[in-house]
Amino acid sequence: MMSTTEEGTSTKTGAAILQKYSKAAQVSLRIMAMAASLAAASIVLSSNQTVVIYGITAHVKYSYSPTYEFLAAANLIACVLSAISVLILYIIGKYAKSVNYFFFFLHDLVVMTLLMAACSAATAMGYLGRYGNKHAGWIAICGYLDSYCDRITVSVTLSYIAFLFYFFLAIISASKARPSTAQADK
Repeated sequence: MMSTTEEGTSTKTGAAILQKYSKAAQVSLRIMAMAASLAAASIVLSSNQTVVIYGITAHVKYSYSPTYEFLAAANLIACVLSAISVLILYIIGKYAKSVNYFFFFLHDLVVMTLLMAACSAATAMGYLGRYGNKHAGWIAICGYLDSYCDRITVSVTLSYIAFLFYFFLAIISASKARPSTAQADK
């Protein structure tokens, strides 16, 4: 049977190990979110295609749609904020308190919401491009612009992945923002 000193030591050691892995998980998720959002933005920004349909030349690029401009901007913002959050997490590393993690939670929640809005809008626009809307008289254009539509689909998928990373970061930050029972007892 363990004495109270051994239990206290093992609890402190366990807490230190958990803290170390939690920080590593946060840094890893932030770097992966940064990479996914940067890749998504670069794919959208480089998406264009020119085709000839029934003798008419049609050129399409991301800047013709405010939705895809928003997708690119949201992913660039998420990438920059991810890089800043990694730096801040590195700087405050040993001095992390639940108050600091509350600000990380707010940061993660805002970026997650921004990415969710951009992904939702781009998904709706992509659906119209791929399937059209018979009731409104909009035809599906992806049959003619397959390369462009495929690039946008990959970009939206990467944006959803970045969104999921931020969703997990928000959960981690929220749990770390709660004061522990040891701190609450003091």
